[in-house]
Amino acid sequence: MRKAIHFLFCFWFLTLVSCAQQSSTPMKFELQKTDSEWKEKLSPEQYRVLRLKGTERPYSGALYKLDTKGNYLCGGCGAHLFDSETKFDAHCGWPSFYAPSTNQAITEIPDYSHGMVRTEVVCSRCGGHLGHVFPDGPEPTGLRYCINSVSLEFKPIEEEPANK
Repeated sequence: MRKAIHFLFCFWFLTLVSCAQQSSTPMKFELQKTDSEWKEKLSPEQYRVLRLKGTERPYSGALYKLDTKGNYLCGGCGAHLFDSETKFDAHCGWPSFYAPSTNQAITEIPDYSHGMVRTEVVCSRCGGHLGHVFPDGPEPTGLRYCINSVSLEFKPIEEEPANK
């Protein structure tokens, strides 16, 4: 009997979560492309992460350990998302930042997938999936934007030579 009640409760909860996700209005983003246009522009791995909300394996991304001054851009549309000054090593396996470049650069969306309650982070310009944000980052924000390397492009900032 307890198993039946537990099953019914779990089924009811998953139904509520599923309905909440389905009833939300799809977001409109400035840059609109068809699936075939995205597939043509992106590598298969970029497409899987940016458009299908996938995740790269931890510690596998090219930008995870990068410690160079520059800007992190959306791998889908080139929008400026994060700055190297806000990057830190969270020891989680993905590039982590404590703040986006501007509040308008990213959009946060409730994510109830995989039986978890999280906050998804997408590019505000094209809607590409970047990763998730968690409330366990360093000061000054206390946030950790955990971002897939494959969803980003890095543009280094050239240092000005010192005047002699």
